[in-house]
Amino acid sequence: MIENVKIGVIGLGYVGLPVSVLFSTKYQVIGFDINKKRVDSLNKFNDRTLEISKRKLKNALRSNLIITNNSSDLKSCNFYIVTVPTPISKNKTPDLRSLKSASRIVGAQLNKGNIVVYESTVYPGCSEEICVPILEKESSLVFNKEFFCGYSPERINPGDKEHTIDKIVKVTSGSTEKSGTFIDKVYDSVISAGTYKVSSIRIAEAAKVIENSQRDINIAFVNELAMIFNRLQIDTTEVLKAASTKWNFLQFKPGLVGGHCIGVDPYYLASRAIEKGFNPEIILAGRKVNDGMGIFIAEKILQKLTHFNKNLSDSTALVLGVTFKENCPDFRNTKVVD
Repeated sequence: MIENVKIGVIGLGYVGLPVSVLFSTKYQVIGFDINKKRVDSLNKFNDRTLEISKRKLKNALRSNLIITNNSSDLKSCNFYIVTVPTPISKNKTPDLRSLKSASRIVGAQLNKGNIVVYESTVYPGCSEEICVPILEKESSLVFNKEFFCGYSPERINPGDKEHTIDKIVKVTSGSTEKSGTFIDKVYDSVISAGTYKVSSIRIAEAAKVIENSQRDINIAFVNELAMIFNRLQIDTTEVLKAASTKWNFLQFKPGLVGGHCIGVDPYYLASRAIEKGFNPEIILAGRKVNDGMGIFIAEKILQKLTHFNKNLSDSTALVLGVTFKENCPDFRNTKVVD
């Protein structure tokens, strides 16, 4: 435990709530969310995301955790963690509205010597180019002289009760060497799996955004294989099982790629690359393949119904699984709609 640290967490969703509860085991924590219904529900020990049990939430609220929708309650904090959503717009470009709003809220409460750490997934450079100027404007403080920033990408796996936040190595970074070391120590005090400090905020931002981009591309590859093997009338599952007998064959399966991370994060990196004059062909090709899987599956179902002489207008479809993974009530970017 680091003395004299009081933590403010902005955003109490799938990431922010577990972060708040974990840090409250050793520190005073103010958890803030603009959604009053969410705040009221949590103060009654009910977490709709199913990430934190009623017993665990009750214990946290009765010890070191305060949950509020009053931003002025954050004023007493000196270490801020921003965990708001970073989705994409309809034209598949970064939607930073929540991130900017959270930065304005924090900036209005900042005092000299405070640290602000961002955990939301962004493109490399976003924290310092977009968020820091907002913090400076709202606080009238000078960056890296009167306040400092860091980036520690969230690695929470929703619905996973085995690989919880404290059991996953945490990448950390700071805007200066001294602030980076301090941020790393604060996280290391609650992360049992340990931390990994990198040299800059941009490195940490890049590390996060490529984690899910890599998975997206690998899934796109096996999805394309499934389309090819379908035309060749070959069983894709049997092919993958046979290939998996080699020790270094990567274990990916074809399917729908939805959810708030894997189907979103690659667009953040692609958008940044295009902005810098580079066309990221592989990343966008993977996205195109995965975004088309809903249509491919629907077409295959229609072909099967026709093959068995089923009247399409009289047919009813049962879809087993709507969210992007089991035991997770998160409907964002569900591909069942496709």
